[in-house]
Amino acid sequence: MEAEDEYNVIISVDAEGSGRLTDPEKDRMRARLYEVTGQAFEKAGLRPPRLYQEDRGDGVLSFVPTCVRRRVVGEWLEYLHQNLREVNRDLRTPLRLRVGMHIGPVRADAHGRSGRAVDLACRLCDCATAKAVLAAAPQKSPLVAVVSDRLHEEAVLSGGRWVEPDHYRRYDVELKEGGSSAWFIVPGLPQPPEPEPADETDGPGGREDTPSGPGGTPAPRDPAAAPKGPAAQHAKVVQEVHQHGNGQLWSGNFENINIGRPGTGGSDR
Repeated sequence: MEAEDEYNVIISVDAEGSGRLTDPEKDRMRARLYEVTGQAFEKAGLRPPRLYQEDRGDGVLSFVPTCVRRRVVGEWLEYLHQNLREVNRDLRTPLRLRVGMHIGPVRADAHGRSGRAVDLACRLCDCATAKAVLAAAPQKSPLVAVVSDRLHEEAVLSGGRWVEPDHYRRYDVELKEGGSSAWFIVPGLPQPPEPEPADETDGPGGREDTPSGPGGTPAPRDPAAAPKGPAAQHAKVVQEVHQHGNGQLWSGNFENINIGRPGTGGSDR
């Protein structure tokens, strides 16, 4: 008989800049990672067997029942924030973490946990917007949490112990599976900082969406980036180029273009 899926809160934690660490530095980072996350789970009253975890090298993947979802986005997240501040006091290179959280069905087998809900939590943790928000956050704010739309609706909006809905900000992000909306919070700040524009992709063929402001309104683009003067009047796009014999057929919207044929100097058309 096929086992039924279990509904869990999925928590994906990853360390910033772990790829730049040497092996000894990574060992120390991992020890601190498990220290701050483990103590946070303990203080929030989340222990095995209710808590199941898998190691992810420079991160950790955790699963807890959905009945404690408000405790996760409230107490656990705040304890994690305070633990990070404490452990970072004497570190030259502070530990800075990204957390992706989602709620949904999870399949268990002899090798671990899997499912689309697990994928989404990991994608949110690793998305370019999360990296950019954490990079823009001050050193005293070493944590960004990304909450899926569904978990935000079920656990954040109604508030609770140490749950502050007004401190979240929604962004549209582009993941490998397509576009998605998520809610970002940097504990200790009234709102997440505005990330710097970046061309970093979240997957093959993907791109980072323009961040949206509160309520999901798109952030204004930099006017300096738009072409001006004659360049703006003649900034046309050539959509396709087809080769036919010795010539080429260009399709698209354009005005003046310089076409060079083999053996000629080109002419203005």
